[in-house]
Amino acid sequence: MKHFVYIILFSLCTVSCQLGKHYARPDLHLPALLDSTATDTTSIADFRWWELYTDTTLQKLIRETLEHNKDMLTAAARLKEMAAQRRIAYADMFPQVNGRLYTDKEAENYGGDNYKSTPEYTAKFIASWELDLWGNLRWAKDKSMAQFVQAVENRRALQMTLVAQVAQAYFELVALDNELAIVKQTLSAREESVRLARLRFNGGLTSEAVYQQAQVELARTATLVPDLERSIALKENDINFLAGRYPEKVERSHHPQDIRLPETLPAGLPSSLLERRPDVRAAEEALIAANADVGIAYTNLFPRITLTAHYGLESEEFKDFLHSPYHFLSANLLTPLFAMGKNRAALKAKKAAYEQAVHQYEKAVLSAFKDARNAMVEFNKVQDIYDSRLKLEQAARKSTSLTRTQYMNGYISYLDWLDAQRTYLDAQIALSNAVRDKQIAMVQLYKALGGGWE
Repeated sequence: MKHFVYIILFSLCTVSCQLGKHYARPDLHLPALLDSTATDTTSIADFRWWELYTDTTLQKLIRETLEHNKDMLTAAARLKEMAAQRRIAYADMFPQVNGRLYTDKEAENYGGDNYKSTPEYTAKFIASWELDLWGNLRWAKDKSMAQFVQAVENRRALQMTLVAQVAQAYFELVALDNELAIVKQTLSAREESVRLARLRFNGGLTSEAVYQQAQVELARTATLVPDLERSIALKENDINFLAGRYPEKVERSHHPQDIRLPETLPAGLPSSLLERRPDVRAAEEALIAANADVGIAYTNLFPRITLTAHYGLESEEFKDFLHSPYHFLSANLLTPLFAMGKNRAALKAKKAAYEQAVHQYEKAVLSAFKDARNAMVEFNKVQDIYDSRLKLEQAARKSTSLTRTQYMNGYISYLDWLDAQRTYLDAQIALSNAVRDKQIAMVQLYKALGGGWE
C-alpha cells in the first residue's frame, strides 16, 4: 500500500506535463484593408439579420427556416453528438470506478470417485486510472473540444448560408412577381394595339399585314406569362423546401420597391473578417484538432501507467461472505519496445495531416477574402447599373407615349410604334432586375462579411 501511495503522489506531481507543440495560428500576412475605398472599422456583419432585413414577411420566413430546415436540425443533432464526445474525452482523465457482483461454482472429480465442489461468492469495487504523465489524455481532450467548437461554427455557417439563401430567393420571387405584372400590363397594351389595328384595317387606313403583325406581337407576349408563372411556382417550391415544409403559397411583398435597403454598407477590417466568418473559424478549429492529433501521436511514444484497485468481499462460503474482505492493488507500465517503427510512422502521418489542415485553413481565409472582395465590387457597381437602367426606362416610357400619339395621327408606321413598345418592355424588365440585383448584392455582401447568425 505504501508503494502504491508513492506512485500516486509521484503521478500527481508530474500530471501537469503536456509534451508536444501547442497550437499557434499561422501567419497569414493579411492586407491592411478589405477594400481601398473602405476604411470604416465597423461592419454590417455586426448587425443582426432582422435589423438588415426589415420586411416582416421575410423575417417570419427566415425564422421558420432556421427552426424547421432539415439541415439545421441535422447540425443541431451533430452538435449534441460532439458535446457528448467531448464529455467522454474529459471523463477519461479521471479514475473510473465500476462495481461487480458475481458467483461461480467449480466442480472436480479426479479419478471418478473424488467429487469436489468449490463455490465462490464475490462483490467488489474496481477503480482504475490511467496517469496522464505526458499529456496524452489532455491532447485527446483538446481535440474533442476543437471538434465540438468546429461543429458549433459549422452550424453557424449553415445558419448564415440559410439566411442568405432565403433572402435571395425571396427577393427573386418578388422580382418575378413584378416581371409578371409588367408582362400582363404589356399584354393589355398589345390587346389594345390589336383592337386599334383592326379598326384601322377595317377602315382602310392600313394593310392587313399591320393587323397580322399586331396579332403576332400579342401572341408573342402571351407566351411569356406561363413561363413566368412556372418560374414563380418553382421558386416558391425552393423556398418551401428551405423552410422544411410542403409546397404551398409563399407570402411576400407585392412590389420590390417596398423593400428598403441601405445605400452604403461598411465592410470593416480584415481581422474582423476572420473573427466573423464561421466557416473560417471552423477551418481553424479543424487545424487545432489536427495539431492535437500530432500531440497524441507524439505522447504515444512514451510509457503509459495505469493504476488499478480492487476492494470488496470474497468467500467460498456464503455464510462467511460479509466477513471476508478482499483487496487487490496493481500498477501497470506499458511502453513501446518494438513495433517496426509503427508509432513513429503514425507521428509522421499526423504531422502530414496537420500540414494539410494548415493549407486548408489558408485556403478558407483566401476564399473568404475573395468572397468579400467580389461582393463589395458587385455592391458598388450594381448601383451604377440601376441608375443607368432607370434612365433607360424613363426615356423608353416617354418614347412609347410619343410614338403612340404619332401613330394614331398617322405620322409614323405601326412598326415604329411596335419597336418603341418592345424597347419599353425590355427596359421595364431590366429595371426590375436591377432592383433585384441590388437586393441580392446586399445579401451576398452581408454573407461574405460573416453576417447572418447571432
